[in-house]
Amino acid sequence: MPPVNIHAAKTQLSRLVEDAAAGAEIVIARAGRPVARLMPLETAPPRRMLGRLAGRLSVPDDFDAPLPDEILALFDGA
Repeated sequence: MPPVNIHAAKTQLSRLVEDAAAGAEIVIARAGRPVARLMPLETAPPRRMLGRLAGRLSVPDDFDAPLPDEILALFDGA
């Protein structure tokens, strides 16, 4: 999109903001020289919710028990 002069930006601000919200980047110029940029805001990632899976998962009592020797041997490449 070509630069928009300040006077045109003032008279068309609503349309320019809609264009920017849709993803366009608008350069505003004074006397033909770019002085500002109008662009969309980045959306914030959704907030994490602690405890979302509470009661849905179960951890076996022996989850930290040593692995069998046959499995450990696979890690050693033997």
